[in-house]
Amino acid sequence: MIRFLIHYGLHFVAPAGIAYGFGYEKGKKLYLIFLASMLIDLDHLLANPVFDPKRCSIGFHPLHTLPAALIYSLMLFHPRLRWWGIAFLFHLLTDSADCFMMLNWP
Repeated sequence: MIRFLIHYGLHFVAPAGIAYGFGYEKGKKLYLIFLASMLIDLDHLLANPVFDPKRCSIGFHPLHTLPAALIYSLMLFHPRLRWWGIAFLFHLLTDSADCFMMLNWP
């Protein structure tokens, strides 16, 4: 239960804090970008089973791999894509934290 709360807190609550740190108007847009970054989880639909609580997303799903992370990193250099790259990389960081907790917590 703690892993669940941390994982989804990092997906939904932490981005709200990051986004609104930039002010209400810009924060709304940034939070929507962070929420939209969840679309990379559509690659889970390619797996069988679609959801496996004992499976680490990082390195398994196509949009959660190193090549994808490199593309997200390149987005940081384009002013119009920068926040998308930050959101995608934060998503991967969140999923990485979940993998760490899965492997290191009882």
